[in-house]
Amino acid sequence: MRLITILAIKFIICTLAFAIGLDLFFDASASDIISFSLFITIISYVVSDRMILPRLGNINTAVIDFLLVYMAVWIFGDILFESYLQLAWGSIVTASLFAGAELAIHRYLIRETMNDTGGQQQTGFNRNLAYGMEMAEEQDPRDKK
Repeated sequence: MRLITILAIKFIICTLAFAIGLDLFFDASASDIISFSLFITIISYVVSDRMILPRLGNINTAVIDFLLVYMAVWIFGDILFESYLQLAWGSIVTASLFAGAELAIHRYLIRETMNDTGGQQQTGFNRNLAYGMEMAEEQDPRDKK
């Protein structure tokens, strides 16, 4: 049930961001906005929320979401729309709105993940080994032992 709720919230946020970003700078049709929203919702959930968020944290994942939306709008917008300057501003506005809203969604996901795992957030590496280092003496090739 939580998955459906999260995907619905992400889809609504995507639709609003694309409606503002694309309709402000273009005459984007409703089908363009909904297709962009559906594509980004699925890709963002799979890539950023499930893979990157547990490993890198909230801010880094929001930056990756920004880049993901920016590149998607730029690439697919180039096919659908004609003006590069409008496309650049539309991409920046849309990606900024989406990444800002994703910060709140990521906080919710982190809180729910921590509740499910008993207060421990799962990370991709062992924090006990984070500061380990190897020490050795310098060896001079001119010294013959």
